[in-house]
Amino acid sequence: MERPLRIGIVAGELSGDTLGEGFIKAIKQQYPDAEFVGISGPKMIAQGCDSLFDMEELAVMGLVEVLGRLRRLLHVKAELVTYFTENPVDVFVGIDAPDFNLRLELDLKKAGTKTVHYVSPSVWAWRQKRIHKIAEATDLVLAFLPFEKAFYDKFQVPCEFVGHTLADTIPLESDAKHARELLGLAADKKWLAVLPGSRSNELKMLSQPFIEACVKLHQDDPDLGFVVAAVNEKRKQQFIEAWQSIAPQLDFHIVLDTARNVITAADAVLLASGTVALECMLLKRPMVVGYKMNAITAFLAKWLVKTKYVSLPNILADDEIVKEFLLEACTPENLYNELTTLLSSDQSAVIAKFTEMHHWIRKDADKQAANAVLNLIGKL
Repeated sequence: MERPLRIGIVAGELSGDTLGEGFIKAIKQQYPDAEFVGISGPKMIAQGCDSLFDMEELAVMGLVEVLGRLRRLLHVKAELVTYFTENPVDVFVGIDAPDFNLRLELDLKKAGTKTVHYVSPSVWAWRQKRIHKIAEATDLVLAFLPFEKAFYDKFQVPCEFVGHTLADTIPLESDAKHARELLGLAADKKWLAVLPGSRSNELKMLSQPFIEACVKLHQDDPDLGFVVAAVNEKRKQQFIEAWQSIAPQLDFHIVLDTARNVITAADAVLLASGTVALECMLLKRPMVVGYKMNAITAFLAKWLVKTKYVSLPNILADDEIVKEFLLEACTPENLYNELTTLLSSDQSAVIAKFTEMHHWIRKDADKQAANAVLNLIGKL
């Protein structure tokens, strides 16, 4: 009997675990007895993946934290190389976590294993020379967005555009009424979602201009509501401290909930640049993007970043359909002026463009990723 299809797979964080879950399900639709082994989270384990290490081993952010864990990370990588050398797989799939997975993929590829990197690093935006290291480490890159594949094609590095899983999971139309009921928000007033980021440093930089812009909006329209999504209790308390020191007279409705529900409940959104801007686009809510960073990081970003825009909707459209106020331009006055326009004018053209772009990247990414991997190893 032919042995079952065997796939090595490593996910480094919860978002990768979700991608891995969908990928495993899609593979099993064609190969029900397929085996998966590597590093995975609870969702992948529930699908039958054999996790050789706890996924928390790889969930390390920040240079200092990585240095403190470097010896252990190198040990884990070496153990995986030894395991996959002694127990060969048909293909290895590294999901995101590029600092760890690309190094692992390089060793495995040199040892004769086909390697795939799922989720392109932002190589198109900064440190573009990394493309050569990615080419050396992988046989195939799976990209979420079409412009990513175009970048890889330019360098003749094998890449498949599989669509974005967010575009698959978010419906083409979102229900604001239901979201307001869920969050306990009044249904008969306008709401601005305020999302100053999920990281401590983002809130430190953005809370003041965001709150001061809201003060100005409140002066124009005392009935406008403000709803804030806090990713955890620490970020909630951090925002409350900023709010109470800047504008205690203002009323913010803070919820410990996903940004998705808060965006869905809103008429417009003020947000920090990041994946949340793509989510906002998919939910069809007009938005203003703001971002600030410390002086040294800002200097390096101006030198290293190669894109005209920073928010994914603009990069995807190759046009500033969403206003971006970055660094020195991220002032309360600029944010206020643009939000006033969004809240008082017809946004149907923007919503139509968002809907068109949703279709661009809604491709059943789990199935596309599975098919691309199976095709690479001649199993499709």
